[in-house]
Amino acid sequence: METTLARIAGVNIPTNKRTVIALQYIHGIGAKFASEICEKVGIPAERRVNELTDQEVLQIRETIDRDYLVEGDLRREVSMNIKRLMDLGCYRGLRHRRGLPVRGQRTHTNARTRKGKAKPIAGKKK
Repeated sequence: METTLARIAGVNIPTNKRTVIALQYIHGIGAKFASEICEKVGIPAERRVNELTDQEVLQIRETIDRDYLVEGDLRREVSMNIKRLMDLGCYRGLRHRRGLPVRGQRTHTNARTRKGKAKPIAGKKK
């Protein structure tokens, strides 16, 4: 039995959680992929990380390395895709460049997450 932190894809995984939940701490692995990985390796859903053997942790690590794009590689690919759109000068690229919503949301009101804190405009009151 392994007592130390399980380290998979460069991420320390919480030991006292169920394996399916703990795997989701890795960027690029959600509920679907986590359950898929557990199924491939043959780990029951209710097994906790601290109950995994070294062999099972190794199998999980190998499966992720072989079949999934996670952490640094995934972040790099996403940022390269955004950079490509910006270089093309297409509409989506321009929206990224200006820091506005990309997927057609309204900007007259709302969109504060993307635009940042509201800037006061002089002489706007009526």
